[in-house]
Formats: sequence, C-alpha cells, structure tokens
Amino acid sequence: MKKKFVLILLLLFISNGFSQQITLSNRAEISVITVDPGTEQLYDTFGHSAFRVKDDILRMDLAYNYGIFDFNTPNFYTKFAQGKLLYELAAYPFSAFYRSYAQENRRIREQVLDLTQEEKQAFFNFLQNNAKPENKSYLYDFFYDNCATKLKEVAENVLEQNVEFNTSFIEGKNETLRSLIHQYSKQKHPWGTFGIDLALGAIIDKKATTKDYLFLPDNIFNAYAESTINGKPIVKKTNTLFTPKEQKIPVALFSPTIIFSLFALLFLWITYRDYKKQKRSKWVDFILFLCTGLIGVVVLLLWFATDHTATKDNYNALWAFMPNLIVAFIVVKNNLPLWIKNYLFLVLILLIVTIILWIFKIQVFAVGIIPLLIVLGVRYLFLLKTIDLKTD
Repeated sequence: MKKKFVLILLLLFISNGFSQQITLSNRAEISVITVDPGTEQLYDTFGHSAFRVKDDILRMDLAYNYGIFDFNTPNFYTKFAQGKLLYELAAYPFSAFYRSYAQENRRIREQVLDLTQEEKQAFFNFLQNNAKPENKSYLYDFFYDNCATKLKEVAENVLEQNVEFNTSFIEGKNETLRSLIHQYSKQKHPWGTFGIDLALGAIIDKKATTKDYLFLPDNIFNAYAESTINGKPIVKKTNTLFTPKEQKIPVALFSPTIIFSLFALLFLWITYRDYKKQKRSKWVDFILFLCTGLIGVVVLLLWFATDHTATKDNYNALWAFMPNLIVAFIVVKNNLPLWIKNYLFLVLILLIVTIILWIFKIQVFAVGIIPLLIVLGVRYLFLLKTIDLKTD
C-alpha cells in the first residue's frame, strides 16, 4: 500500500510538471548520464543512457529515461518477439534512477553540457513535450532506436546545426555489429551470446558504419566527449556520480561449446558403435533431426515473420534445416523411403555451404555450433552408408 501511495504521488508530481510551462533558472543544468554495463541480466550487458535536468533553484532533479517498457502491455511477449514492442520515455526523480543502478553496483557518469540559457530551456521543453502520454512511446530497435541513439537524436533536434558530433574515435576500427555485441556479452553471458548468434543474421556481419557504433551507451559517451556546439566543446564537466566496488565476473563452466561438445561426443560414440554393430539407433536420428528442425523454424520465423531488422539473412537456416522437423518422424521408421538418400545429400551440401559462408565471414556463426556441425555431418554420412541397416 505504501508503494502504491508513493507511486501515485510521483505520477501526480510529474503530471503537474507537464500541465504547466516551467521556466528554468540560471542555475539549471542539462546532463548526459551513462551507466556502465551490468553483469546479471543480458539486457543490462550493454549499459544505459539517459538525460538529467537539474535546477537547484526550482528544487527539480529529473531523469529522462528512454529505456522504459511496460510488462503489462497486451501481448507483451508476442510484440517483443515480433519487434513491435513500444518503449517509452519516462521522467522521474533522478534519485530513484541513481539508486536503482547504484544498487546494481554499476558506475554512473555524468557529462554536464555547456549550453546557453535558451538552449537549456529548449532542451527541457523538448524533453517535457516528448514525455507527454501522447508522445512518449516509440518503436524500439536494438541497434538504431534505443536509449543511447535517442541522446544523439534529441540533441540534433534541439540544437540543430549548432551541434557537431565528432566520431573520430571510431576511425580505423573494423568492427561489425556482431563483434561489438561480443565485446560486451561473450564473457558475461555465453548462453545469451549463443542465442544472439542463432537469432541474428548476416546483416550484422558487415563492417559497422559510424552510425552503427552509436547503439552502445559507451560510444555515445565518447561521442559527446569529443563533440562541439558553436565551435566549442559541448561537455563542460564530467563527473563520476557512483564508483562501483570491484567484482569478479564468474567463469561459466558450462558454456554452450562445452555442453554441445559433450553431447557431440556421446552421439559420435553411439554412431561408432552403430557402425561396428551394423545397426542404427533411430532415436539418435530422431533427436538430431527434430532439434535442428525446430531451431530452423525459429530462425525462419524471426527472419520472415517479425519486424526485427537484424534477424534477416540468417544462414543458420542452412544447418538448422526446417524440413528436418518432418524428416525426424520418418527416420524413426524401420524402412526408410528411397528419396531419403537425396535428402541426406542435400543437407550435407547445406552443411558445407554453412562452413564456406563462415570461412569468408559472410556470416559469423556461434562457436558452439562447431560440435553440432561435426556430429550432423558424421551422422548424415553414416545414414548414407548404412541406410538399409536394421534399427534399435
């Protein structure tokens, strides 16, 4: 009950602020806030960005946070999967923003912007208007429209040609969007990284443009640090508001590569035993075909049935071949149809194509699929050679 009462007061406070035009005092400051990456959840892995508006005379200190979404949205998970989930800009006391990230032991940095009084007022008016119920929602895109990219977009809308974003710190780098993701996620979230590599396609394996780098809050921080307004630095002061305690990132003992390697060894041993005994363990074939087929269904749904920009051109669909889902219920039969040989030739060719695409970096696949590709290739060859064997 107490929490509900506090929330009601908070909403009344914010609504009251929107209902009237507030004129900032000459003590007001507009700041860019950058929160370091978290370690616990995958969605915290890349950090966070927000604006801060502080005016000691008006006793106002607000965070403007573009990273808010509502779990109570109808069909939340469906919209999230389809890339149709709306995020929101929320304005609320900076103390609450600070406290939430300090409790997670994440560094909080502030860049105070060197703006004229008119520019500060214009910035504040824009944010206030953008946070109104009718304006606060926007269609989120992980790379091109998120909490970090919004901070550059807002500055360019408010300050127009007066601001010049300097991205020289990116020059000479040869990263892709996938490699940028890996820099943040690979060590802390190996399973999350594996899932990302399965879900996102070749479109993120092209050399990243300057714009591509700016989906990361750290790079927005760097961009502001080197940018100018009317020919002078836009940042007049940088503060570290919270310094985290040192903490070690736990090493994942059961990474995808290790787990799938163990399964691959088991299936390879069974295949070797089958070859020696001249028998076929049809349950092994059922599992391999079923699992790869199901993965293929997910990959193709993300590719063709969603609005996500980064799930297109996903060649995981070659080794995780969707028709395997149907074939899984055929390979459990004692007598296999004649066409299965041609099908096995096809899936072997698709495995080879997958490897070629990887070698030429057309798409970089998850390292964890290497043992899967090996066991699939060996099992397909085994089936070709021994298709008429009796089954277990």
